[in-house]
Amino acid sequence: MKAIVCHEFGPLDDLAWEEVADPRPGPGEVLIRTEAAGVNYPDGLLVQGLYQVKPERPFSPGMEVAGEIESVGEGVTGLAPGDRVLAAVQMGGYAEKAVCPAARCMPLPEGMDAAEACALLVAYGTSHHALKQRGALAAGDWLVVFGAAGATGIAAVQIGKVMGAKVIAVCSTEEKRAIALENGADHAIGYDDLKAEVKALTDGHGADVVYDPVGGAAFDAAARFMARNGRLLVIGFASGEIPQFPVNLALVKEYAVVGVFWGNWTRAEPEAYRANMAELLEWYAEGRVKPLIEGRYPMADAASVLSRVLGRGATGKIALVP
Repeated sequence: MKAIVCHEFGPLDDLAWEEVADPRPGPGEVLIRTEAAGVNYPDGLLVQGLYQVKPERPFSPGMEVAGEIESVGEGVTGLAPGDRVLAAVQMGGYAEKAVCPAARCMPLPEGMDAAEACALLVAYGTSHHALKQRGALAAGDWLVVFGAAGATGIAAVQIGKVMGAKVIAVCSTEEKRAIALENGADHAIGYDDLKAEVKALTDGHGADVVYDPVGGAAFDAAARFMARNGRLLVIGFASGEIPQFPVNLALVKEYAVVGVFWGNWTRAEPEAYRANMAELLEWYAEGRVKPLIEGRYPMADAASVLSRVLGRGATGKIALVP
């Protein structure tokens, strides 16, 4: 089979689309013929050696795949060859075939698009966990979403509305702000003068919850417009700048800064993770959430696609197809 291979940490252009040995499922695992692999911001960090996890080389990136089970390993029950599944693989998704523990596979509803399924896993999974378990978002809360036209941002906007929040989307361009409004945001603003705009839109209340995958100056602004008892969710640092937090602000304004690491949570609390995914799939079936798929690109083009994602040039979700 063919796969995208990272031989050493370095530039994205060093990624190779090459022949590798077919993987075989071990006990408790399944082998999936990939229909689509989701592209996520951490994938690009991983191959450059900039992510929290640094795997042994060579490896194939990619943490989510959707496709058909080709074979199953010893001891697997409830799944069989021919079943279509959504799978959370730690690595190896950018390949024509991928191995995954059966326990981290979820059956796909009949006819569900593979790229949309991938979006529900990491992008929607991250936003759902952030807002539900970490942010305790409640109906009537003011939710501010940074990077609101990206895959996780759109997910946060849609999920925030399902949960009854009033959503302020923050995006860098008019085009992206229009996308955020189309996906349910009540207001869409830019990054200039964030504190004043959020205070004005909330009649001085501030944000009850902030969803921040951007960091940098956006985080600095959020630290100053949080409401009392607010929750500032740290998702990531797409700006490239990890902010330094003045802890006195949390004291005098009485709000919390909360870290969100979806991958770690799925391993630490597997039952809660599966319950979240079941809820997301139910919302999808009901039409309450709908991933925006910007495009489906050949897997061989992974380097150029990752470059655009890391450069914050993408809107919605991107999938790679073999």
